[in-house]
Amino acid sequence: MRIPQIQMESQQAKISMQTMNARQSIQQPQADLRIEQPKAVMKMRTTPGKLTIDQSQAWEEMNVKSTFKAVKENAVKGNQKVMEGIARVAQEGDEMIEIQNGQNAYVEHAKRQANPPMPETNITWIPSPFSVKTHYQPGHVDIQFQPRKPSIDATVRKPVIQYAPGDVQIQLAQRNHLKIDLIK
Repeated sequence: MRIPQIQMESQQAKISMQTMNARQSIQQPQADLRIEQPKAVMKMRTTPGKLTIDQSQAWEEMNVKSTFKAVKENAVKGNQKVMEGIARVAQEGDEMIEIQNGQNAYVEHAKRQANPPMPETNITWIPSPFSVKTHYQPGHVDIQFQPRKPSIDATVRKPVIQYAPGDVQIQLAQRNHLKIDLIK
């Protein structure tokens, strides 16, 4: 005797998945930028330096004098020489009076006139050191500076963003199946 048997045949379900990746693109347009820089205001005031050179002492030491000073000195020297001459003539007159005492005044006068004292000589065309006087008053510069701020005009542009979302498609690729048979 045969026992009936049950025979089962099954098939599992299968699914299929298809994915599409998301896509994104970003573009950033450049901003519009306008910069304007006004010129700064600058004012300058200059006081020039002043150099004073006084070389009158050096010229005088070289015997190159102004007309007024030369006339004045020559007048003083002339007056002095006249006084010396008057004193000499008076002295010679006094010596002539002394002839009665046995002095030979004419011989003494002749000796003095024939052998005058040597005049003093000196180098007069070289001035003494530091005879030229200098004075310097430095100049001054006053600078006033006023900066000006730049004018900046910027137009910002938003980025252009495109986004396509991803997708997942799920389908039943194979259905499940169960087959039961009775075998005798």
